[in-house]
Amino acid sequence: MPCFESDGSLSTSGRQTLKAIKEHPGTPEEIAPFAGLPLYRVRSGVRSLTNAGLAEEKEGKYQLTPKGSKLLD
Repeated sequence: MPCFESDGSLSTSGRQTLKAIKEHPGTPEEIAPFAGLPLYRVRSGVRSLTNAGLAEEKEGKYQLTPKGSKLLD
């Protein structure tokens, strides 16, 4: 998974995506410019972050879960 290192910690791109979702919840297309990552990486990232319980999708838009917010604090 591109958002996580082999030890389970967030990768640099995972942290960038998570921060962008926190500051600018939205679709992958809306999040990508704020993450500074290509759209394909953000699409993959939001899937990984959602599967890990750090983000959630509601009506096509991604936002952080409490678990995701806590990780960035």
